[in-house]
Amino acid sequence: MTKSDRITLYYSPQTRATGTRVLLEELGAPYDLHVLNMKAGEQRQPAYLAVNPLGKVPTIRHGEALITEQVAIYIYLADLFPEAGLTPALDDARRGPYLRWIAYYGASFEPALIDKFMKHEPAPVTQSPYADYESMLGALEAQLSRGPYLLGDRMTAADILWGVAFNWTMMFGLVPKKDVFARYSERITSRPTFQRINAADDEMAAQHAAAAGV
Repeated sequence: MTKSDRITLYYSPQTRATGTRVLLEELGAPYDLHVLNMKAGEQRQPAYLAVNPLGKVPTIRHGEALITEQVAIYIYLADLFPEAGLTPALDDARRGPYLRWIAYYGASFEPALIDKFMKHEPAPVTQSPYADYESMLGALEAQLSRGPYLLGDRMTAADILWGVAFNWTMMFGLVPKKDVFARYSERITSRPTFQRINAADDEMAAQHAAAAGV
């Protein structure tokens, strides 16, 4: 398996997979889409559950490697194409903070958002993986206030993950539209790659809705 092997991205528009497609474009990676119409429930069919038993996207296949979980996918892809400059090297002092903020997304940010969205009573601070919503978001605000990116002046794959996430979470009111979050997200979503993928997603989503009779 080499990085010249084409990557298959299991994909549905306007989902968490959108950010992965943006990352692939930013990396200049060779990839193909395996599109699932989630409005028709294709992600819950046996064929895809054999790929990802949770029925979630994104998932990628690269040679014999099958990778689920956004955090793992972003780390894997950015490391696979280091020449794109979107990942600090192992001996770079920024490598640890880079991994920290990518892991923070899956370990703290998303659990906090789901609890907030579902109006779940959060676990006690001593047991909650994210402490509490305000503390979780406050740590992000403090880091991004140093800007313009998570690690200062250098954009990394972590910024694509977070920039896209802030875009949709602010849209749905899960994250307040504070200037620091809005400006940060705009740096990512104004890039040509995001604009191009977002437009393609709109078209694909409309086709899926029509096909599913939604």
